Amino acid sequence: MSQATLAVVAHGGHHDDSGPRTTLGFWIYLMSDCLIFCVLFATFGVLMDNTAGGPSGRQLFELPFVLGETGLLLVSSFTFGLGMLAMQAGRQDRLLPWLAVTLLLGAAFVGMEIHEFAALVHDRAGPGTSAFLSAYFVLVGTHGLHVTCGLLWIALMIHQVTRFGLDGITRRRLACLSLFWHFLDLVWICVFTFVYLREFA
Repeated sequence: MSQATLAVVAHGGHHDDSGPRTTLGFWIYLMSDCLIFCVLFATFGVLMDNTAGGPSGRQLFELPFVLGETGLLLVSSFTFGLGMLAMQAGRQDRLLPWLAVTLLLGAAFVGMEIHEFAALVHDRAGPGTSAFLSAYFVLVGTHGLHVTCGLLWIALMIHQVTRFGLDGITRRRLACLSLFWHFLDLVWICVFTFVYLREFA
């Protein structure tokens, strides 16, 4: 049995990673995701002044709180980058702690976002209050859902690296995950600027 066959068996009995095709396919997925967020940003841009006599973002948003969220996600992107440097150096012992730190920072970000949503709903500023809040909850919630999926992916990769080491398959999957995580960081910078910072400009 060849080394390639052994790797396939070790990773679940089938081989869905085919090098360049996998990377290309993931880039296509990211572009489609980018289009989704573009539509959501455009929708928010159209509806952001339609408060239906309800509260505006300036009245609802707490900029220091959102700055804390932003800091967590930016630092998580940095720690993920350190993890990728460890992977390229073949240092599994350094990669795993950085992935764990990234996971914790991302989980804290999602926790803060859930807290923010719960506070808005408690203040009767839920998605059904106005078109502005509907667009806000959909845009920010979609990003939060993506971050949650990224956290599950990170947890899965921690398991795979621990079990299989840094073989070609895990390296390729980590590279795709890195693209995904940094993409989410970029999207959040746009959300922070266009949704939150605009209200206080």
